[in-house]
Amino acid sequence: MKVPHKPPPAGPGISSRAGAAGPAEASAPRSAGGVRARLASRKVLLLGCAVLAAVLLASVVVAIGLGPAVVPPGETAHHLWAALSGGRIRSGEVTTYQIIWQIRTPRVLLAALVGAGLSAVGVAIQAMVRNALADPFVLGVSSGASVGAVGVTVTGGLAVLGIHAVSVGAFAGALVASLLVYAASSSRGALSPLRLVLTGVAMSLGFQAVMSLIIYFAPDSEATSMVLYWTMGSFGAATWGALPVVAAVVLAGLAVLYRYGRTLDVLSLGDETAASLGFDPDRHRKVLLVLVSLVTGVMVAVSGAIAFVGLVMPHVVRMVVGAPHARVLAVAPLVGAIFMVWVDLAARTLVAPRELPLGVITALVGVPVFIALMRRRGYTFGGR
Repeated sequence: MKVPHKPPPAGPGISSRAGAAGPAEASAPRSAGGVRARLASRKVLLLGCAVLAAVLLASVVVAIGLGPAVVPPGETAHHLWAALSGGRIRSGEVTTYQIIWQIRTPRVLLAALVGAGLSAVGVAIQAMVRNALADPFVLGVSSGASVGAVGVTVTGGLAVLGIHAVSVGAFAGALVASLLVYAASSSRGALSPLRLVLTGVAMSLGFQAVMSLIIYFAPDSEATSMVLYWTMGSFGAATWGALPVVAAVVLAGLAVLYRYGRTLDVLSLGDETAASLGFDPDRHRKVLLVLVSLVTGVMVAVSGAIAFVGLVMPHVVRMVVGAPHARVLAVAPLVGAIFMVWVDLAARTLVAPRELPLGVITALVGVPVFIALMRRRGYTFGGR
């Protein structure tokens, strides 16, 4: 007698039809888990940015209050609120108010903007050329901007533009430097990252020589201070008049670079991978080169050339938040702004009444930090 075949009994709480739907049902929890993980990661990122923004605000208030004439944070906040809200101050507070609002506030805000801009530009350049040592100096952009600014300052050119003449000269110098680097490094319409870096280093040295030559033949006797300003940086010339242009260009540049986060992710993988994903690496690299030149030129015009910020800050941030550029570009500007505010405070207080060049402090901090990063086991460009 033949016994008919019966399917094995289903497990507890599982119907016999569950076997067919098992993989789909199993993938649903994994998908939901992935969404929850991404949401949690985004919340952590937003929380981190909020904390950094609070630290930046506190740093700005403290830095405005500190100097040869120390003003307590509460009194500093009072004067800032009076200036912003149109409030009244007592006659005995006029001098303190002018120190806080007219001298220190534009300087500290400019330091924050330049620190944020240099950090973001460094992130973009390192991804654009796939080189961990890249920054605005390496591509010759900073040196070209310095030449343009020095040329306008010494010759009095572009005087019709008033207070914006030096900024326009610096941007023109940065753009000319970028075009020369691009023309010298491109081959058959393609832009090789390695050739771009090597050409940029050579052009940077050439532009520094041109700038030194212009300063050497300058008719005034302030050539030494001018060399220090344009080669090592300072915020001593910060004014409210120069701040709006810098703020507009840097903030707009940060917004555009953030939207280019996915593009930078693809560029950092290499041209062949980018092309296989449907990206035109050369076209995006050209757009980024113009954007980097604009932001760098405006920053150099008001601060001179400041080294190591655009080199070190991207690596520090990548070690904390990972390789995706959307995350790096959300955090790096805040970290760079905080760093530069405290660097400027140290520059104007450590040897007061004299002032240290910013490049001295950034190099003293940046060199050991960068060496430590490079010696960190397992660290590579773009991640841990």
